[in-house]
Amino acid sequence: QVQLVESGGGLVQPGGSLRLSCAASGRIFSINAMGWYRQAPGKQRELVASLTDGGIIDYVASVRGRFTISRDNAKNTWYLQMNSLKPEDTAVYSCNAHISYDSGNYRRDFWGQGTQVIVSS
Repeated sequence: QVQLVESGGGLVQPGGSLRLSCAASGRIFSINAMGWYRQAPGKQRELVASLTDGGIIDYVASVRGRFTISRDNAKNTWYLQMNSLKPEDTAVYSCNAHISYDSGNYRRDFWGQGTQVIVSS
């Protein structure tokens, strides 16, 4: 089927940067939209950044100007560049994509396994 594998989380000091990656593999026909979510302890999961196949990008207000979502179509991979990180960015970050697979006969959302980001001095 399809798998999403994330990498790039870790511990960083306030003001630092991290880049998350999400690589999709399997019987992919097309990736229609992708995004990054996060969930902090005791809080609801929120959509941090999204990118459609038409190139429309959106960010939650709290990260606008600090985070950048991008994609490498050739590698079926997308990224979240996170700069000027703050302690309130601490969360488990998960990638998500709406993918058509098996020659386009099926489509649904897929999720990565999640990666921890901790912003602390």
